[in-house]
Amino acid sequence: MRIGLMVGSDKERPRSDRLTGLLDDGRAAEAQGFASFWIPQVPGYLDALTAAALLGQVTERIEIGTAVVPIQTRHPLIMAQQALTTQVACGGRLALGLGPSHHWIITDQLGLEYERPANLVRDYLDVLRAAFQGPGTVDVDNGTFTVHSPIDVADEQVPVLLAALGPAMLKIAGERAGGTILWMADERAIGDYVVPTLTEAAGNSASRVVAGVPVALCTDIEIDNARAYASDVLGHADFSPNYVRLLEHGDAEDVGDTMAAGDEATVVSRLRRYRDAGVTDLAARVVPLGRDADERRASRERTQAFVASLVDEFA
Repeated sequence: MRIGLMVGSDKERPRSDRLTGLLDDGRAAEAQGFASFWIPQVPGYLDALTAAALLGQVTERIEIGTAVVPIQTRHPLIMAQQALTTQVACGGRLALGLGPSHHWIITDQLGLEYERPANLVRDYLDVLRAAFQGPGTVDVDNGTFTVHSPIDVADEQVPVLLAALGPAMLKIAGERAGGTILWMADERAIGDYVVPTLTEAAGNSASRVVAGVPVALCTDIEIDNARAYASDVLGHADFSPNYVRLLEHGDAEDVGDTMAAGDEATVVSRLRRYRDAGVTDLAARVVPLGRDADERRASRERTQAFVASLVDEFA
């Protein structure tokens, strides 16, 4: 299991420092030996693909992934152009994480349709796959898109991973993408549901299972509060029926229940359970704990350094 780092919107940084701070985070993650660095597309925050392109210029080895970019906000050919450009900037290290997002983002915030998302993903991938075959003409006519356009950006390929929570999306991720990116999935949901569904769809092809997992080093008496805090700032599964359906396949009720929290031995034990469930790539989302910014900064540094120390053990 490869261990990477997942970041989020850092609201404790001044706006003027957020992009430079993110680039510093990427450089630090590479220096600490993490295999990958995952950037979400948070509503109203830094653009993930733009950030990935810039990260590609300040790093040399680490994989840079988006987790994930909603497909409704960008035409697939425009997504392909941007992804290929970003892949050049990253020297071939980009993993393009995509997904249909949730109704409360696509419809409630953006005023776009959120209908038949699995069908939209299939049609979207038709265009992407044609565009990623190399310079030439993209000719696609399907139920959603009519595209007859040249593309001449790069020879590089762009691996695609899908945010797949339901069986239809997992089938698509296995058949037509490189795997899935998960959030709010515990070990049982992954081992008993995600991996078997993905594996059956993929056939003989290898599929990646990237699991975003909150992590915090803390004392035993802090664990319950850490889980509640993670659910409060990273969760609210009840907002998203897709997450609710995923949670039903496991034991967790919200994202805090998926968290690796406690002392070093407890965190390692939980991460091993994710590995044994079939996770190929663990994206650790460090949750800093503390009463003020200084305490939270120290907590983040301590947890991140410990997770980095596990990279070789889990490789």
